Amino acid sequence: MFRALLAAALALVAAIGHAQDFPARAINLIVPNPPGGMNQIHAQPLGAVIEKLYKQPAPVLNKPGATAAAGTAFVANQPPDGYNVLVTTPNLYLATEKDKLFGIQSPYKLEQIVPIALLSADPLAFCVQTENPIKTIPELVAAAKAKQGGMSFSSSGPYGITHVPAAMFLDAAGIKMRHVPTTGGGPAVIQLLGGHVDMHDGGLAAVAPHIKSGKLRPLGLTDLKRSSAFPDVPTMKELGYEVEAYLWVGLFTAAGVPEATMTKLREVVRKAVADPLFQDAMAKASVVIDYRDTPEFRKFFDADYKRLAGAVKAIGRLDEHK
Repeated sequence: MFRALLAAALALVAAIGHAQDFPARAINLIVPNPPGGMNQIHAQPLGAVIEKLYKQPAPVLNKPGATAAAGTAFVANQPPDGYNVLVTTPNLYLATEKDKLFGIQSPYKLEQIVPIALLSADPLAFCVQTENPIKTIPELVAAAKAKQGGMSFSSSGPYGITHVPAAMFLDAAGIKMRHVPTTGGGPAVIQLLGGHVDMHDGGLAAVAPHIKSGKLRPLGLTDLKRSSAFPDVPTMKELGYEVEAYLWVGLFTAAGVPEATMTKLREVVRKAVADPLFQDAMAKASVVIDYRDTPEFRKFFDADYKRLAGAVKAIGRLDEHK
Protein backbone atom coordinates (compact mmCIF):
# COMPACT_ATOMS: atom_id res chain seq x y z
CA MET A 1 0.00 0.00 0.00
CA PHE A 2 2.80 2.40 1.00
CA ARG A 3 4.74 1.61 -2.19
CA ALA A 4 1.67 2.26 -4.32
CA LEU A 5 1.09 5.63 -2.66
CA LEU A 6 4.76 6.52 -3.01
CA ALA A 7 4.72 5.62 -6.71
CA ALA A 8 1.61 7.74 -7.26
CA ALA A 9 3.18 10.66 -5.42
CA LEU A 10 6.38 10.41 -7.48
CA ALA A 11 4.34 10.26 -10.69
CA LEU A 12 2.44 13.38 -9.65
CA VAL A 13 5.67 15.24 -8.87
CA ALA A 14 7.10 14.22 -12.23
CA ALA A 15 3.96 15.37 -14.07
CA ILE A 16 4.05 18.75 -12.31
CA GLY A 17 7.72 19.08 -13.16
CA HIS A 18 7.09 18.36 -16.83
CA ALA A 19 4.19 20.82 -16.86
CA GLN A 20 6.36 23.59 -15.43
CA ASP A 21 8.75 23.12 -18.35
CA PHE A 22 5.95 23.06 -20.95
CA PRO A 23 6.54 23.67 -23.78
CA ALA A 24 10.01 22.12 -23.76
CA ARG A 25 9.90 21.25 -27.48
CA ALA A 26 7.87 21.85 -30.62
CA ILE A 27 4.08 22.05 -30.41
CA ASN A 28 2.74 20.64 -33.66
CA LEU A 29 -0.39 22.32 -34.98
CA ILE A 30 -2.20 19.70 -37.05
CA VAL A 31 -4.49 20.98 -39.81
CA PRO A 32 -6.52 18.02 -41.18
CA ASN A 33 -7.02 19.74 -44.54
CA PRO A 34 -4.91 20.85 -47.50
CA PRO A 35 -3.16 24.25 -47.18
CA GLY A 36 -5.61 27.15 -47.23
CA GLY A 37 -9.04 27.48 -45.64
CA MET A 38 -10.23 28.51 -42.20
CA ASN A 39 -8.09 26.08 -40.21
CA GLN A 40 -4.92 27.27 -41.93
CA ILE A 41 -5.91 30.93 -41.48
CA HIS A 42 -6.02 30.36 -37.71
CA ALA A 43 -3.11 27.95 -37.34
CA GLN A 44 -0.44 29.91 -39.20
CA PRO A 45 -0.43 33.07 -37.04
CA LEU A 46 -1.10 31.03 -33.89
CA GLY A 47 2.07 29.02 -34.51
CA ALA A 48 4.08 32.17 -35.20
CA VAL A 49 2.97 33.76 -31.92
CA ILE A 50 3.64 30.62 -29.85
CA GLU A 51 7.16 30.49 -31.29
CA LYS A 52 7.68 34.17 -30.50
CA LEU A 53 6.41 33.90 -26.92
CA TYR A 54 7.90 30.56 -25.89
CA LYS A 55 10.99 30.21 -28.14
CA GLN A 56 9.82 26.79 -29.28
CA PRO A 57 8.80 25.80 -32.82
CA ALA A 58 5.07 25.50 -33.52
CA PRO A 59 4.96 24.19 -37.09
CA VAL A 60 1.69 23.81 -38.98
CA LEU A 61 1.48 20.26 -40.32
CA ASN A 62 -1.17 19.60 -42.97
CA LYS A 63 -2.52 16.06 -42.78
CA PRO A 64 -5.47 15.96 -45.19
CA GLY A 65 -7.55 12.96 -46.15
CA ALA A 66 -10.97 11.37 -45.62
CA THR A 67 -12.73 14.72 -45.09
CA ALA A 68 -10.38 15.69 -42.23
CA ALA A 69 -10.66 12.29 -40.53
CA ALA A 70 -7.04 11.31 -41.27
CA GLY A 71 -5.51 14.29 -39.47
CA THR A 72 -7.97 14.00 -36.61
CA ALA A 73 -7.14 10.32 -36.16
CA PHE A 74 -3.45 11.19 -36.14
CA VAL A 75 -3.87 13.52 -33.16
CA ALA A 76 -6.28 11.16 -31.39
CA ASN A 77 -3.65 8.41 -31.43
CA GLN A 78 -0.66 10.50 -30.30
CA PRO A 79 0.76 10.29 -26.76
CA PRO A 80 -1.28 12.49 -24.39
CA ASP A 81 1.48 15.03 -23.74
CA GLY A 82 -0.03 18.21 -25.22
CA TYR A 83 2.51 18.52 -28.02
CA ASN A 84 0.10 17.71 -30.86
CA VAL A 85 -2.78 20.15 -31.23
CA LEU A 86 -5.60 19.69 -33.72
CA VAL A 87 -6.96 22.82 -35.42
CA THR A 88 -10.37 21.91 -36.77
CA THR A 89 -14.03 22.72 -37.46
CA PRO A 90 -17.40 20.96 -36.85
CA ASN A 91 -16.25 18.39 -39.42
CA LEU A 92 -14.68 16.78 -36.35
CA TYR A 93 -18.02 15.22 -35.43
CA LEU A 94 -19.93 15.59 -38.68
CA ALA A 95 -17.59 12.94 -40.10
CA THR A 96 -18.34 10.46 -37.30
CA GLU A 97 -22.10 11.10 -37.55
CA LYS A 98 -21.94 10.44 -41.29
CA ASP A 99 -20.06 7.20 -40.63
CA LYS A 100 -22.83 6.10 -38.26
CA LEU A 101 -25.40 6.55 -41.03
CA PHE A 102 -23.50 4.25 -43.35
CA GLY A 103 -22.38 1.74 -40.71
CA ILE A 104 -18.71 2.69 -41.18
CA GLN A 105 -16.10 2.35 -38.44
CA SER A 106 -14.61 5.81 -37.92
CA PRO A 107 -10.80 6.00 -37.60
CA TYR A 108 -11.20 7.79 -34.26
CA LYS A 109 -13.72 8.23 -31.47
CA LEU A 110 -14.72 11.61 -30.07
CA GLU A 111 -13.70 10.37 -26.61
CA GLN A 112 -10.09 10.18 -27.83
CA ILE A 113 -9.74 13.94 -28.05
CA VAL A 114 -10.48 16.81 -25.67
CA PRO A 115 -11.14 20.52 -26.31
CA ILE A 116 -8.56 23.17 -25.47
CA ALA A 117 -10.13 26.40 -26.67
CA LEU A 118 -12.50 27.91 -29.21
CA LEU A 119 -10.86 30.52 -31.45
CA SER A 120 -13.75 31.76 -33.58
CA ALA A 121 -17.35 30.93 -34.43
CA ASP A 122 -18.43 32.42 -37.74
CA PRO A 123 -22.10 32.27 -38.67
CA LEU A 124 -22.91 31.09 -42.17
CA ALA A 125 -24.48 33.47 -44.66
CA PHE A 126 -27.05 32.29 -47.19
CA CYS A 127 -26.04 34.14 -50.36
CA VAL A 128 -27.10 34.61 -53.96
CA GLN A 129 -25.41 36.46 -56.82
CA THR A 130 -26.20 40.17 -56.91
CA GLU A 131 -27.48 39.70 -60.48
CA ASN A 132 -30.13 37.39 -59.06
CA PRO A 133 -33.45 39.23 -58.59
CA ILE A 134 -34.00 37.40 -55.26
CA LYS A 135 -33.34 39.86 -52.44
CA THR A 136 -34.78 38.13 -49.33
CA ILE A 137 -35.18 34.68 -47.82
CA PRO A 138 -38.99 34.76 -48.35
CA GLU A 139 -38.38 35.49 -52.04
CA LEU A 140 -35.90 32.59 -52.19
CA VAL A 141 -38.44 30.24 -50.62
CA ALA A 142 -41.16 31.39 -53.00
CA ALA A 143 -38.89 30.88 -56.02
CA ALA A 144 -37.85 27.42 -54.85
CA LYS A 145 -41.48 26.38 -54.36
CA ALA A 146 -42.39 27.70 -57.81
CA LYS A 147 -39.55 25.81 -59.50
CA GLN A 148 -40.25 22.56 -57.62
CA GLY A 149 -36.66 21.40 -57.12
CA GLY A 150 -35.30 23.25 -60.13
CA MET A 151 -32.98 25.46 -58.04
CA SER A 152 -29.61 24.38 -56.64
CA PHE A 153 -27.10 25.12 -53.87
CA SER A 154 -23.41 24.32 -53.48
CA SER A 155 -21.61 22.98 -50.43
CA SER A 156 -18.12 22.03 -49.30
CA GLY A 157 -19.12 18.36 -49.46
CA PRO A 158 -21.81 15.90 -48.32
CA TYR A 159 -22.62 16.22 -44.60
CA GLY A 160 -20.07 19.05 -44.27
CA ILE A 161 -20.55 22.29 -42.37
CA THR A 162 -22.07 24.11 -45.36
CA HIS A 163 -24.28 21.20 -46.43
CA VAL A 164 -25.95 20.45 -43.09
CA PRO A 165 -27.21 24.01 -42.32
CA ALA A 166 -28.55 24.29 -45.87
CA ALA A 167 -30.43 21.03 -45.38
CA MET A 168 -31.79 22.37 -42.08
CA PHE A 169 -33.11 25.44 -43.92
CA LEU A 170 -34.68 23.44 -46.75
CA ASP A 171 -36.44 21.23 -44.22
CA ALA A 172 -37.66 24.18 -42.13
CA ALA A 173 -38.93 26.01 -45.22
CA GLY A 174 -40.49 22.92 -46.79
CA ILE A 175 -38.64 23.36 -50.08
CA LYS A 176 -36.36 21.27 -52.29
CA MET A 177 -33.14 22.33 -54.03
CA ARG A 178 -30.57 20.25 -55.86
CA HIS A 179 -27.40 19.72 -53.84
CA VAL A 180 -24.11 20.38 -55.69
CA PRO A 181 -21.28 19.16 -53.43
CA THR A 182 -17.71 20.31 -54.09
CA THR A 183 -14.28 19.57 -52.61
CA GLY A 184 -14.20 22.49 -50.17
CA GLY A 185 -15.48 25.88 -49.09
CA GLY A 186 -13.52 27.77 -51.77
CA PRO A 187 -14.84 25.70 -54.71
CA ALA A 188 -18.37 25.96 -53.31
CA VAL A 189 -18.18 29.76 -53.34
CA ILE A 190 -16.76 29.67 -56.87
CA GLN A 191 -19.78 27.64 -58.00
CA LEU A 192 -22.04 30.48 -56.86
CA LEU A 193 -19.81 33.25 -58.23
CA GLY A 194 -19.78 31.48 -61.59
CA GLY A 195 -23.56 31.22 -61.69
CA HIS A 196 -23.53 27.41 -61.64
CA VAL A 197 -25.80 27.26 -58.57
CA ASP A 198 -28.49 29.54 -57.14
CA MET A 199 -27.38 29.65 -53.51
CA HIS A 200 -24.52 28.91 -51.12
CA ASP A 201 -24.29 29.22 -47.34
CA GLY A 202 -20.65 30.07 -46.71
CA GLY A 203 -18.80 31.03 -43.56
CA LEU A 204 -19.04 34.80 -43.12
CA ALA A 205 -15.27 35.26 -43.42
CA ALA A 206 -15.26 33.31 -46.69
CA VAL A 207 -18.07 35.25 -48.37
CA ALA A 208 -17.47 38.70 -46.82
CA PRO A 209 -14.95 39.82 -49.48
CA HIS A 210 -17.42 38.95 -52.25
CA ILE A 211 -20.26 40.70 -50.43
CA LYS A 212 -18.13 43.82 -50.02
CA SER A 213 -17.07 43.71 -53.67
CA GLY A 214 -20.72 43.58 -54.72
CA LYS A 215 -20.64 40.11 -56.25
CA LEU A 216 -22.77 38.34 -53.64
CA ARG A 217 -25.90 39.34 -51.73
CA PRO A 218 -26.40 37.93 -48.20
CA LEU A 219 -29.99 37.01 -47.35
CA GLY A 220 -29.76 35.53 -43.85
CA LEU A 221 -27.30 34.53 -41.14
CA THR A 222 -27.28 31.38 -38.99
CA ASP A 223 -26.30 33.23 -35.79
CA LEU A 224 -28.62 34.18 -32.93
CA LYS A 225 -27.71 37.85 -33.35
CA ARG A 226 -27.00 40.10 -36.30
CA SER A 227 -23.43 40.68 -37.44
CA SER A 228 -21.82 44.03 -36.68
CA ALA A 229 -20.17 43.82 -40.10
CA PHE A 230 -23.53 43.36 -41.88
CA PRO A 231 -26.18 44.78 -39.52
CA ASP A 232 -28.86 44.89 -42.22
CA VAL A 233 -28.78 41.13 -42.78
CA PRO A 234 -31.41 39.34 -40.63
CA THR A 235 -30.82 36.08 -38.80
CA MET A 236 -32.64 32.96 -39.95
CA LYS A 237 -34.42 32.79 -36.59
CA GLU A 238 -35.69 36.35 -37.07
CA LEU A 239 -37.18 35.14 -40.33
CA GLY A 240 -38.91 32.23 -38.61
CA TYR A 241 -36.51 29.38 -39.44
CA GLU A 242 -34.89 27.34 -36.66
CA VAL A 243 -31.46 27.30 -38.29
CA GLU A 244 -28.50 27.93 -35.99
CA ALA A 245 -25.01 26.86 -37.10
CA TYR A 246 -21.43 28.08 -37.00
CA LEU A 247 -18.28 27.51 -38.97
CA TRP A 248 -16.22 27.47 -35.80
CA VAL A 249 -12.51 26.75 -35.43
CA GLY A 250 -11.25 25.19 -32.23
CA LEU A 251 -8.21 23.47 -30.74
CA PHE A 252 -8.12 19.89 -29.44
CA THR A 253 -5.53 17.40 -28.22
CA ALA A 254 -5.37 13.73 -27.31
CA ALA A 255 -7.38 12.72 -24.25
CA GLY A 256 -5.44 11.86 -21.11
CA VAL A 257 -3.08 14.85 -20.92
CA PRO A 258 -2.13 15.36 -17.24
CA GLU A 259 -4.14 18.16 -15.66
CA ALA A 260 -1.07 20.28 -14.88
CA THR A 261 0.13 20.06 -18.48
CA MET A 262 -3.35 20.82 -19.81
CA THR A 263 -3.49 23.92 -17.63
CA LYS A 264 -0.17 25.07 -19.06
CA LEU A 265 -1.31 24.35 -22.64
CA ARG A 266 -4.46 26.40 -22.10
CA GLU A 267 -2.28 29.25 -20.82
CA VAL A 268 -0.08 29.04 -23.93
CA VAL A 269 -3.12 29.30 -26.19
CA ARG A 270 -4.73 32.08 -24.14
CA LYS A 271 -1.60 34.24 -24.33
CA ALA A 272 -1.12 33.54 -28.04
CA VAL A 273 -4.70 34.52 -28.91
CA ALA A 274 -4.36 37.77 -26.94
CA ASP A 275 -1.17 38.73 -28.79
CA PRO A 276 -1.52 41.64 -31.29
CA LEU A 277 0.12 39.56 -34.03
CA PHE A 278 -2.66 36.98 -33.89
CA GLN A 279 -5.36 39.61 -33.43
CA ASP A 280 -4.18 41.54 -36.50
CA ALA A 281 -3.98 38.40 -38.64
CA MET A 282 -7.56 37.50 -37.80
CA ALA A 283 -8.79 41.02 -38.49
CA LYS A 284 -7.13 40.99 -41.92
CA ALA A 285 -8.87 37.69 -42.68
CA SER A 286 -12.26 39.17 -41.62
CA VAL A 287 -12.46 36.64 -38.75
CA VAL A 288 -14.03 37.79 -35.47
CA ILE A 289 -12.20 36.14 -32.57
CA ASP A 290 -14.55 34.40 -30.13
CA TYR A 291 -12.07 32.92 -27.65
CA ARG A 292 -13.51 30.52 -25.08
CA ASP A 293 -11.41 28.51 -22.65
CA THR A 294 -12.00 24.79 -22.11
CA PRO A 295 -15.11 24.88 -19.83
CA GLU A 296 -16.96 27.41 -22.02
CA PHE A 297 -15.86 25.70 -25.23
CA ARG A 298 -17.08 22.33 -23.92
CA LYS A 299 -20.58 23.78 -23.32
CA PHE A 300 -20.61 25.36 -26.78
CA PHE A 301 -19.32 22.17 -28.38
CA ASP A 302 -21.89 19.91 -26.70
CA ALA A 303 -24.80 22.14 -27.76
CA ASP A 304 -23.50 22.47 -31.32
CA TYR A 305 -22.89 18.73 -31.59
CA LYS A 306 -26.41 17.88 -30.41
CA ARG A 307 -27.97 20.35 -32.84
CA LEU A 308 -26.05 19.33 -35.97
CA ALA A 309 -25.92 15.60 -35.20
CA GLY A 310 -29.70 15.67 -35.19
CA ALA A 311 -29.64 17.42 -38.57
CA VAL A 312 -27.34 14.75 -40.05
CA LYS A 313 -29.78 12.05 -38.94
CA ALA A 314 -32.63 14.00 -40.52
CA ILE A 315 -30.74 14.17 -43.83
CA GLY A 316 -30.29 10.42 -43.76
CA ARG A 317 -28.29 8.34 -46.24
CA LEU A 318 -27.96 10.42 -49.39
CA ASP A 319 -27.83 7.30 -51.56
CA GLU A 320 -31.43 6.64 -50.47
CA HIS A 321 -32.56 9.95 -51.93
CA LYS A 322 -31.24 9.39 -55.44
